[in-house]
Amino acid sequence: MFNKLFKLLAIVGIAASIACGPDYGIFKPEVTEYVYMIDTAIETVEVEVEVLVEVPVEVEVPVEVVVEVPVEVPVYIETVVEGDPGEIWIDSFIQLNAIDGVDVLWIIDTSGSMYRYDPQLMAGIETMLLALPATNWRLVMISNDPSKAVLESQFPLVPGDDIADAEAMYAAMGRGGSEKGFEAAHDYIAMNPYAITWMRPDAALLIVFVSDEEEQSVTTMSAVSDFTSWYGSLRGGSTFLASIVTHEDDVSLCSWFVSSINVGDRYMEATNYFGGIIVDICDEDWAPGMTDSTHSIVPHESWPLTHEPIEDSIAVFINGSLDSNWLYSAMDNTVYFTTIPVPSAWVEIGYRYLSIDPDTGSTDTTTP
Repeated sequence: MFNKLFKLLAIVGIAASIACGPDYGIFKPEVTEYVYMIDTAIETVEVEVEVLVEVPVEVEVPVEVVVEVPVEVPVYIETVVEGDPGEIWIDSFIQLNAIDGVDVLWIIDTSGSMYRYDPQLMAGIETMLLALPATNWRLVMISNDPSKAVLESQFPLVPGDDIADAEAMYAAMGRGGSEKGFEAAHDYIAMNPYAITWMRPDAALLIVFVSDEEEQSVTTMSAVSDFTSWYGSLRGGSTFLASIVTHEDDVSLCSWFVSSINVGDRYMEATNYFGGIIVDICDEDWAPGMTDSTHSIVPHESWPLTHEPIEDSIAVFINGSLDSNWLYSAMDNTVYFTTIPVPSAWVEIGYRYLSIDPDTGSTDTTTP
């Protein structure tokens, strides 16, 4: 309600009357008679008057109202399992970005001392050929001598090619004695006119270095950071690295003494920078490492488990949320995703497994 002030015009008539019309008298001799006549005047006066008036007005007033909304919240309840519940284990990985094909470059030490590793080399390449996707990949082998790499012009291996084709490429490959894998990679990719005809800027790129000696680039790639900076700028970041190199003597699988000057520290530093796979060149079987290297460049559609799980204990989480789009195969101890996790997703596969302690031959179960 509001009070409003209205101005009212009050008309006040003020009449002052001294006489009521004229009076008449009778003239008498020698007597003076007077007649008085008084007019009546009317005056109008404006007077300002305050008047309080109540007027109804509609007003909107905001009001906070508490509304209860039912929300489903997952609650995990710990239950007691009879018998041995097993050990808890979590396998995890970050899902890779989707790619449009894979270009693979094997940069191989072609010095004389490398011939002893030819059987492992061919077996490793065959493993990779079998592990690569069924389509849309290309693979070339070149020397780690930049002067030879810049001239290499062999057509890449493609889906459908096999180990016989790989052996033919290796036999025809240019060879040199320079141990400059970083510069060989740069000169082939950036300066070889033939490489431009088959390498694709929108495909992922995997380089595999193979050498029994240290990386020795001194011109454009004198520091490891020179190589990692350049290589990491290619393919929108879809660049991957693996190294098959000599390790320190105390951890090497070589049956002979390994000199520190032959340890591939620079190769390993670069590979670790890209989170790649490192294989000891003296390992008789390079296949597992090459399989892992190949799997590291394409989005994961499945994941092999580290231990054999208690099957009904398996739980898959994607970015912290429980996920049900998967199947477990006991035949190969692998979880297969029916819906592939999105790029960069953090995937965790938790489960329980029964730990089997090694048999020491002792029947004493007391703590020593």
